[in-house]
Formats: sequence, C-alpha cells, structure tokens
Amino acid sequence: MADTALFFHKSCLGHEPGVNHPESPNRLVSIEKYLSSENFKELLRFDSPLANISDLKHVHASGHVDEIFELIPSSGYEFVDGDTVLSPKSGEAALRSVGAACAAVDKVLSKEVDNAFCALRPPGHHAEPSRSMGFCLFNNVAIAADHARRVHGLTRVAVVDFDVHHGNGTQAAFEKDGDLFFASTHQFPFYPGTGNIDETGVGNIVNVPLKHSTDSEAFRLAIIEKVLPALRRHEPEIIILSAGFDAHYQDPLASLNLVEDDYRWITWELVRVANEKCDGQIVSCLEGGYNIDALGRSVAAHVGALMEAN
Repeated sequence: MADTALFFHKSCLGHEPGVNHPESPNRLVSIEKYLSSENFKELLRFDSPLANISDLKHVHASGHVDEIFELIPSSGYEFVDGDTVLSPKSGEAALRSVGAACAAVDKVLSKEVDNAFCALRPPGHHAEPSRSMGFCLFNNVAIAADHARRVHGLTRVAVVDFDVHHGNGTQAAFEKDGDLFFASTHQFPFYPGTGNIDETGVGNIVNVPLKHSTDSEAFRLAIIEKVLPALRRHEPEIIILSAGFDAHYQDPLASLNLVEDDYRWITWELVRVANEKCDGQIVSCLEGGYNIDALGRSVAAHVGALMEAN
C-alpha cells in the first residue's frame, strides 16, 4: 500500500461559473463523497496551499496573469471567453489549484508521500502561456513541472494527459523544450482543434488522436503502443498526470467509451513506468469529467490504483 496524498481545499468550490455550466462545484462534491468511503481511510489528506502569483508568471506571461486577476468581478460574472467564466472567488480557487499541484510535487520529491492526487478546480490543461480558455485559467500541471525543475533541480519532467480534450496549453508550454515531455490521448477532431499526430514539438510531444466512439480495447492499445514506449524513452524524473475523466462513456461533453476500469488500468501502467524510471514519483491533477457520478466513480478507481502502488 502506497502513501498517497489527497490535496483539496474548500475554496475550490467557490469558483462558480454559473448555473448549468458543466464545470460545476458539484464535481468536487462528488469526488469528496467517493473518497470519503472506508476504502480511502488511509489517504493522507492535505489542504491545498495558496500559490504565489509569481509562481504563475514562470509559465504564463506576466501581463496575462495580471489581466486575469484584474478581470475577477466583485459580484456576478466576467467572461474570459464563451466557456471560461470568472466569479468573485475564482482567484483564490485558481491559486489553491496551482498551490495544490506544487505542494504535491514537494511532498512526493521530499519522500513524505509516494504519490498524490489533487482534487482541484478550475482545471488547467487548456490554459496557454498567454491565453485562458476551455474552463481553464492557469495551467496547473505546467506550473507544477516548472516548480519541480526550478525549486527541486529536476531536469526531465513528463506530463501524460488522458483527458478527452487535447491539452493544447501544456503542449504550447512544452513544445520547444526537449527536457519536457507531453503525451496526450484525446478525441479528434474535437475541441480545441489541436492534437494532430504530426504535432511533435522538438520530438518531445506525442499526440494520440482517438476516433469518435473509441472503446476500452482501442484506448489501451494506443497507450501500450504509443504513449508508454515514448514515456520510457524520455527517462522522466517525475511524472505529472492531467487526469481528465471525460472520456467516460457517460460524459455529456464527448463521445469516447471508456469505463472506470480503464482509469484504474492506465494508472497502474503509469505507476509501473514511474517505478522503473523515477522511484514511483507521480503527481496527478484533476482536469475534466462532467457526468458528476461517473466522475466520482472514475476518480475513486484512479486514486485507488495510486494507493495500490508498490
């Protein structure tokens, strides 16, 4: 049984993008319900700390970060784009989300825990260095990767993204740095329109587009044939996951056909690589997943697999 950390802060419930918006606070309520069961009594629970705004500016343009915080309304809503909404408590939620990802890296690299899952929102993988979009304000995993290198002296960091949407923001942050690795499985063609197989950066980007209605067998084959060999070749010192659960067959925003056991399986496979290459060091950050109950079940499968790591 691994020592697995869970990072969460109630302020992440305060980011409120509006009635009927799919990126609802109820997503975290469902996750908390499932992770409060007896099966998860051994989880090590930590409050997500506040990141410093300066942490964001190592990945995002300084002016862009300032602009987002200036846009946060004192009441009501402010739209960054048609999908991405700010409410009065969005700033703290964003800083808690980045803070969770960086604190999880700290805990894992200091050997206080074996691995970690960050139950955070807003999500981050669509946030580009100078643009917030797709429900995402700041790129939690890219900032965590920068933190691992800048604060802890690591060089080679890998991000694996199994959200149903392509992590265009992470790709944009990584694509010119060969010591950073990004692999993404995602429905294609689909939002945000990026993630074609020929987008390879400097040889450090692996995109695996999946057709409409891709099932478990095809998904697992793609991971085995495309993602895992490239990840092993990269020789990462830590693996960070963009853990999206919207490829689930019940998700309302997409049309892949994964089930909870696929999330358990991919977690086991990534843990195996981490055990081989980087002493088991994995940090997982929540991205998508918009069927509330399917999200809770899928996260439980994922976190349960992290806890089973050895």
